[in-house]
Amino acid sequence: MLEIGVAARAASRVLSIASDETKSTALTAAARSLRDNAAEVLFANTKDMANGKEAGLSKAMLDRLLLDENRIESIAGSLESIAKLKDPVGEVIADWDRPNGLNIQRVRTPLGVIGVIYESRPNVTADAGALCLKSGNAVILRGGSDSFHSSRAIHACLVEGLKEAGLPEHSIQIVPTVDRAAVGEILAGLGGNLDVLVPRGGKSLVARVQSDSRVPVFAHLDGICHVYIDQNADVTMATDVVLNSKLRRTGICGAVESLLVNQQWAAENLGGLIEKLRTEGCEIRGDEGVCELVTGCKPATDEDWSTEYLDAILSVKIVADVGEAIDHINHYGSHHTESIVSSDPHAVERFLNEIDSAILLHNASTQFADGGEFGMGAEIGIATGKMHARGPVGVEQLTSFKYQVRGNGQVRPK
Repeated sequence: MLEIGVAARAASRVLSIASDETKSTALTAAARSLRDNAAEVLFANTKDMANGKEAGLSKAMLDRLLLDENRIESIAGSLESIAKLKDPVGEVIADWDRPNGLNIQRVRTPLGVIGVIYESRPNVTADAGALCLKSGNAVILRGGSDSFHSSRAIHACLVEGLKEAGLPEHSIQIVPTVDRAAVGEILAGLGGNLDVLVPRGGKSLVARVQSDSRVPVFAHLDGICHVYIDQNADVTMATDVVLNSKLRRTGICGAVESLLVNQQWAAENLGGLIEKLRTEGCEIRGDEGVCELVTGCKPATDEDWSTEYLDAILSVKIVADVGEAIDHINHYGSHHTESIVSSDPHAVERFLNEIDSAILLHNASTQFADGGEFGMGAEIGIATGKMHARGPVGVEQLTSFKYQVRGNGQVRPK
C-alpha cells in the first residue's frame, strides 16, 4: 500500500502539468477500450452478481451492482463527456493589481492524490478515475468486495487509455485486494502521500472513514432525501415527481425516503398517490394522519423519519404548511437533497432559503441529484459538509488554488 501511495504521488506531478489534450485523449481511449472489452467486463460482472446473490444482497444493492450493455455504454459515454469538459487546471479564478504594481492571480491547481473508497457500484471506478484524471489528480481506488471483479475489469480499460495517451499507468490505481487492512492504510494517509479521501458506500463505511481518517474527507453519511407537496401543487406533477424520486432507482443516495404532504392537498389527493405507489410495489409507512386517511398503511415510528431505506419503502407525514415541512427536514434530514412541488412563489423561496441541504429542487425529482445531470459529466460523490466542496463533486471541486504574484522588483518597506 505504501508503494501504491509513492507511485501515485509521482504520477500526480506529471498529471498536474499534463495538457488538456493529453488527458482527454486518455479518457476517449478508455471509453473505446471499454466498448471493445464489454464482453470481458460483463463476464466479470456475472461473477460479482453470483457472489452477491449468494451473500444475500438486497434487490436494490444487486441493482447497484448490475452491469449490462446499456450501462456499459452509459459508462463509456460518461468518460467521453468528462473528456469534453473544460479543463479546470490553470484557470484564473481572480486577477487584480495592487497599488505597488504587483499583479496577483488566484489559479486553480489539482489537489494531488485522491483516495476513493466505495462499495457495490462498479461505475464509480470509471467516474472517479476519469474525474480525478481530468482535474490533474492521481487517484487510488479501493472498491468493495461486492464489485471486485467488475471494478478490476473497468480499471483495466482506464489503464489502456493512460497508455495510449502516454501518461503514467499509476495515475489511476486500484487496490488489488479486498483485505480490510488496506482501508486502514489508506485512512492513515499512505505515508503522507494521500491528500483527500472520498468514501462512497453504506453508513458504517462512511462513518469509519470520517472518524478514523488522518486526511481531509469529502463525504455524506446518509441520503435521507425529502419531497414536500404544497397545498396548491399540481396533482399530476406531484405524482410524477414522487414516483420518480422514489422508484426510478431505489438504491441511490438521491432517492426520496420521506414524503411530506400539506394537509389540504392530502385530504383530496393523497389516497390516489399512495395507491399508485403501492401499485409499483412501494411499502408505505405513515404517521397517524396518513393511517387515518388511507387504510393499509404501516404506522411509522420515529426511527422511520431518520432512516435511509435504499429500498421500495417510503415514510409519509401530513404537515400543516411549508413551515412545518422545513422544520421536519432540518431536524431529520441529512443535508443531502430536498424537493418542493408548489406553484406558490413565497412557499418555494422559503423552502429554498431556509433548508440547510446541499441540493434543493423545485418541481423536480430528487433523482436529479447527480453530477451528470448537473452537466459535470459525472461525480465522485455528493458532499454534504460545508468545507471546500458541497453537492456533486466534479472536476472543479477536485481542485484547490494557489496565488501567483508577479512583480518587477518590489520590496516591502521597513
